Formats: sequence, structure tokens, C-alpha cells
Amino acid sequence: MRFKGSTIFVTGGAGFIGSAVVRHLLRDTHARVVNIDKLTYAANLDSLPGAQGNPHYAFEQQCICDGAGLRQLFEKYQPDAVMNLAAESHVDRSIDGPGEFIQTNIVGTFTMLQEALRHWRSLPSEKRERFRFLHISTDEVFGSLGPEGLFTETSPYSPNSPYSASKASSDHLVRAWRETYELPTLVTNCSNNYGPYHFPEKLIPHMIIKGLAGEKLPVYGDGSNIRDWLFVEDHAKALSLVLERGQPGQTYNVGGRNERTNLHVVETICDLLDDLAPGEAGPHRRLISFVTDRPGHDHRYAIDATKLETELGWRAEENFETGIEKTVRWYLEQKPWWQAIIERGYQTKRVGLSK
Repeated sequence: MRFKGSTIFVTGGAGFIGSAVVRHLLRDTHARVVNIDKLTYAANLDSLPGAQGNPHYAFEQQCICDGAGLRQLFEKYQPDAVMNLAAESHVDRSIDGPGEFIQTNIVGTFTMLQEALRHWRSLPSEKRERFRFLHISTDEVFGSLGPEGLFTETSPYSPNSPYSASKASSDHLVRAWRETYELPTLVTNCSNNYGPYHFPEKLIPHMIIKGLAGEKLPVYGDGSNIRDWLFVEDHAKALSLVLERGQPGQTYNVGGRNERTNLHVVETICDLLDDLAPGEAGPHRRLISFVTDRPGHDHRYAIDATKLETELGWRAEENFETGIEKTVRWYLEQKPWWQAIIERGYQTKRVGLSK
């Protein structure tokens, strides 16, 4: 009976991670979920099959930078918790157009905090005790690791891209609203997510879709950059657990303990495509090409999720090998989902080379 009687706001609930959170809450809990999403280019309500018509679900098209609009939603639904996932998140796009990232990730988080604070202060004491504001962030705020070590909750912030700098700023705002105004906030910092319903601009779906089309698979630099990969459904379960059991004022790192080089990821996708969708022209690895590296490309990220595992009892259910096979199979079986995105005009050309 988790979250029975509770109303949870999920901002960015039509995005990749946000939609996984909404699907998890509707499937595995008794929460009433209000999905608040502006519906920008990467949002997709088709990522929420079965949500429309569910009595425990409502959708509101709303920008999180609009304080008056948010205030109306707080008054209408009287939420018991906020899960703030709305964000611009593509590093390459942040290089070409940082302004949108500053606006959504910083101003939007500020506006959400202000309206959540206004709402929280209006609640009776019992509901104030239960209210939570969970802000979902990234490991990229910590910068780049050397060959050894892991990011922990006490790692110093050292963002290197406009995207990571905007997310670092939002994390600091959340902390300040806790320390100054006593708003019961929590923060999570996650490693790279992957899985079903991932927008085609990100590495894994990009490579799957291009590989199926027999197109070149562009790998940045020499492909040696390392990421810690987290299956998105494991992440969604971690977030609901933090919301349910986490201590206000605390930060929790969420990682899959699956460090892989980008080249290894692409090669694994190629090998799975060879098995599941073999092409007449030969092995998919022949399509791998190396292109100019991303400006300021962090070399390695890796998360230490010990705090989340020991204090709240979370465990990732998928390792990289099981998760990536499920992901490739999903893209093979759900072609209409991603083909519709391409037909709407999405182009797979590279961005993020501005100097």
C-alpha cells in the first residue's frame, strides 16, 4: 500500500526518466500521480501507455518556470510530494544553446522551490511533516574522475559543461531552500541512464537506430570515455524509495556499478544487432567511425551507491549485459515509437561543436 492516499507531482513526466517514474508509480504503488510537463522536443506522452484513463493519473501541460501556473496546480491538487525531473539534459545541445539550460534547470528549479515552499507553509502540521521535495540530478555535477575512485555524496562539485553547471546550480538551490527555509528536500545524483523510451539523440538509442539503418556509428574521440550505466527502471525504483524513506536534507547517489567505455557500449550494441537483426552487408561493427571529440568531454564518471544500498536497501536488478539486451530488444519491437519521432522531423545530425 505504498503512497496510498498520497498525491505526487512528477515534473518532466513525459521525458525519459520521468516517464519511467510515472509508469513505476502507477504500476507498483497506490499514489495519485500528476504529470507536469511542458512537452518540449524530447517529451513524449506515448511513453506512458495506459496512463490516460487511469483514475490515479492526471496530466498538466505546464512550464516549471511559470510560477502562477504552478501555483494553480498546487492549489488544485494539494500534493504530498514533488519529484522534480523536468530538465534540459543533452550536453551537446547545452554547448550550442546554453540559455535554455539556464532557464529550465536553474530558473525552473527556483520557481518550483518557491511554489512548493508556499504550498508547504500553507499545510496543517501533520501534512507538513509528511511533505517531501525530491530533486533529481546527475553525477556530471562532480566533473571528471581520474582512473581510480568513485563519486560519493560528499564529492566536490566541479561541472565542466553548461548542462552540468546548470544542474549543479539547481542542486545548490535545493540545498539552500532546505537550510534557509526548512523545506523538506532530498537530492539524488545518478549515473548515465539507458533503457526503453530513450529519446534518439542519446548514445544508446542513437546507435541502435543508426545501426538498424546501416548508417555510420559515430564514436567521439577514441571511445575511451567511461560511464557508469544505470537501467532506467532501476533508477525509477530508487527514486520512489528515496521519496518514501529518505531523510530530508540528505543526498543519495544512484549508480549501476556498470562502468563501460563508450566504445565497449557501441560494440556491444553491434554484437546484439548481429544476433537479433543481422544485416546482409555484414557485422555491424564495420559501421563504427571515430569523430571529433565533444568539447570539454569528461573522461570518466563512476558512482558509489553504498549509502542508498545500506541505508534504504536499494539494489539494481539489471547489470549492463541484461539491461542492454532488454533495451536493444525493446527498440526492435517498438519501432513505431521511435519512427514516429523521426517522422515528426527529428534529425540525427550532430550538434555541440560550437567553439
